[in-house]
Amino acid sequence: MPVAVGMIQSLGFPSILAAADAVVKAGRVTLVYFDKAERGQFAIAFRGPISEVKQSMDAGLEAVEKTFGGEIISHYIVPNPPENVVAVLPLEYTEASEPFR
Repeated sequence: MPVAVGMIQSLGFPSILAAADAVVKAGRVTLVYFDKAERGQFAIAFRGPISEVKQSMDAGLEAVEKTFGGEIISHYIVPNPPENVVAVLPLEYTEASEPFR
């Protein structure tokens, strides 16, 4: 099954929390990464089937826009990431995320 990685970076913790919530509720995706970016920016990454990632991305972006003070800094989807990208970047399924696949 072809998989994709989606990434959303936003300004402010409330907006990224709303995005993460919307992303996992909108499709069969797994949240695999969360971290602070810089200057009050936060980022999340999620993986799943390509069609589900696209659907979840739309829901996450809408959630950021609806959150007071939320601002989308960047977002993108990488369909079928090669193994060398997954090995280097923190996008792999971990033991902590495995129960939610």
